[in-house]
Amino acid sequence: MSFPESFVWGAATAAFQIEGATKADGRGESIWDRFCSTPGKVANGDSGDPACDHYRRWPADLELMSDLGLQGYRFSISWPRIQPDGRGPANPKGIDFYRRLVEGLLERQITPLATLYHWDLPQGLQESGGWASREVVDRFAEYAGLMFDGLGDLVDNWITHNEPWVTAFLGYGSGVKAPGVRDWRAALAAGHHALLSHGRAVEAFRAGHQGRIGITLDLTHVTGEPEAARRLDGHRNRWFLDPVLRGGYPADLVDHYEDRFGPLDFVHNGDLEEIAAPVDFLGVNFYQPAEVKLNGDNGLLGVEEVPFEGQRTAMGWSVEPGSLTDLLVRLKRDYGDVPLVITENGASFDDPPLDGHEVIEDPERTAYLRDHVAAVERALEAGVDVRGYYVWSLFDNFEWEHGYASRFGIVAVDFESQRRIPKRSALWYRELIAQQGNGR
Repeated sequence: MSFPESFVWGAATAAFQIEGATKADGRGESIWDRFCSTPGKVANGDSGDPACDHYRRWPADLELMSDLGLQGYRFSISWPRIQPDGRGPANPKGIDFYRRLVEGLLERQITPLATLYHWDLPQGLQESGGWASREVVDRFAEYAGLMFDGLGDLVDNWITHNEPWVTAFLGYGSGVKAPGVRDWRAALAAGHHALLSHGRAVEAFRAGHQGRIGITLDLTHVTGEPEAARRLDGHRNRWFLDPVLRGGYPADLVDHYEDRFGPLDFVHNGDLEEIAAPVDFLGVNFYQPAEVKLNGDNGLLGVEEVPFEGQRTAMGWSVEPGSLTDLLVRLKRDYGDVPLVITENGASFDDPPLDGHEVIEDPERTAYLRDHVAAVERALEAGVDVRGYYVWSLFDNFEWEHGYASRFGIVAVDFESQRRIPKRSALWYRELIAQQGNGR
């Protein structure tokens, strides 16, 4: 493999999935705390405590990152750690935690990539409507400003939102993720308000801060019956790509949604111009492709997935690395030369027991990562401007509604002892970075 000298090799995590300490140092309740406490919502009744206890164990975790040779670390900031109720001044202890974390990264020559929102909305804002309410746009802009002021002298690279499709359609549509609302019109409003708050945050960043800012979208390569593929591509990809990069929602999906739910009157004059504030990069989260066919009786879009014949992960996700190349080439073709960063890519597999092992053998995950990194290389060879790759995830962690049973980490975590145990995939990744990292 051969990658540009400036290419960044990193790993990614999210605050609620690893930090634990959900009541420490003034942190407020998030929608995920409330969701976890609702019976039947999360597998085994699991919650965000203890997760990986990263809030207390971060110095040792940074040493582990350094040992793996990571050049970049993507983390998210817990909004309720900064504003316990989603409003008002910053909690100094929250700011101090992230400053210590970032200073530790910089001391180890690991570049921080900070995500402002990875799904942990303060519960206080949800009680006034959450992302379905326009009020949250102003609250997010205030929070973003607090973080730019609090960390802007240390952090040069920012992501506004992680996967607003999940925020909106899984949180407010199907309700399988927090806050567990099942209202498709509310989901459409939530998605719009998340994008609008992204634009407001970009504007605030440009007003007085240096560095780079973008947004991370979870995207997929869609194939199948042409009309079915058009609908799903519109729903999963274009509904978020087009407003951010082209300044408008795709007309075919606007027609579809308005036929189902009436006028999208939560889109106000001037909103689309704000959403399209220029970004410095687009974060791409990729896990699996989708093949679909029409089924007029099925759900929001009238499509259904065609069963995948090949390898699947422990979560039933299809493994098809070439589809990542296809997606990246498509982004260049349809949206131009916006710099891309693979901000998440990885897989959950059933790992062997941890007892007594110094290294956990995970050949399927190692192969998954190797083949997807090769897919990124092919996209680079095709002229796509990809700037970095962040494996998901650094640690086994709290995997949202799946609790602790689903393992994505390249480092295993014994959640009782909090012992960290590298997997073979971590050692493979360390070797890759050593070979490709050009001594950085």
